[in-house]
Amino acid sequence: MKAVVIHAAKDLRVEECQPLRPGRGQVAIAIGAGGICGSDLHYFNHGGFGAVRVKHPMVLGHEVAGTVSEVGKGVDNLAVGDRVAVSPSLPCNACEYCIKGQQNQCLDMRFYGSAMRMPHVDGAFRQELVAEGGQCHKLADGVSLSEGAFAEPFAVTLHAVNRAGSLLGKRVLITGSGPIGALCVVATRAHGAREIVVTDVLDAPLVYARAVSADVTINVAQESQRLADYAAGKGTFDVMFEASGNAAALAAGLSVLRPRSVLVQLGLAGGDMTVPQNLIVSKEIEVRGSFRFHEEFALAVDLINRRSVDVRPLLSDTYPIDDAVAAFELASDRQRSMKVQLAFA
Repeated sequence: MKAVVIHAAKDLRVEECQPLRPGRGQVAIAIGAGGICGSDLHYFNHGGFGAVRVKHPMVLGHEVAGTVSEVGKGVDNLAVGDRVAVSPSLPCNACEYCIKGQQNQCLDMRFYGSAMRMPHVDGAFRQELVAEGGQCHKLADGVSLSEGAFAEPFAVTLHAVNRAGSLLGKRVLITGSGPIGALCVVATRAHGAREIVVTDVLDAPLVYARAVSADVTINVAQESQRLADYAAGKGTFDVMFEASGNAAALAAGLSVLRPRSVLVQLGLAGGDMTVPQNLIVSKEIEVRGSFRFHEEFALAVDLINRRSVDVRPLLSDTYPIDDAVAAFELASDRQRSMKVQLAFA
């Protein structure tokens, strides 16, 4: 079978590798769709992010969906032919954080396509994947595999909403309109946000934010005053989701948050950011980090299955696996793409 393997920055290869057979509690899945994530792009463009570096060849990818092709012993909730979204998260379920129900903070996490541990954990950009049965969540009839591959990034934003608390009737600011920022629009709308304003420094990503029901979009590189107007009366927004990892976006957002509001930081800059601490103190703003997800993956699949949300407007392009390099190059260009997926058939 074919797999998408990163060797170093700008050294991405489609290689042949041997498929594995499922053991007890596992299933084999013919992968149909896989979304290219921001972390995949960091490996492709920079060989890693922050202190995390690719030290040996690694299969990329963690946003995938496919069709069950073989079922191992002990799996009774799945059958050959079932179409599933696959959670890339494999917590140990034994450490102190897993026992507390904080599996996203697992001390022995195995997360697909991650160079955070040695040896690295291979990802799911391959034509056939063996996964634990518990990682697989069935897709409803009529829901495409490409929609199923959105479950993982959507779960990231659902966890961020969980960290923020109730959004019912709240005014929400989202800074950064990449795939995570755009999916924040979907998640916050589903959870009752009254008004959603999205900012970016480019027009093209904001088109997608409007397509998934953002109320207002602002290109702050061209119209910074439009955002500054929300600072009147000590601020307008009750909750901010910072999805850009940019210090300027963080500072601008803090200036328009209301006193005792909540800032949820999703975007990673690959290093430390300068934080305007005086604003946080004087406005008594609560700063909350948001990292990955756990139980939210099942919720993401359920909301997609029920058509309670529609992620389809965010799919900008699909490339065959043999054109993986071209797909990664396109996904790196925010002017021309939102979410780029690979097709593995």
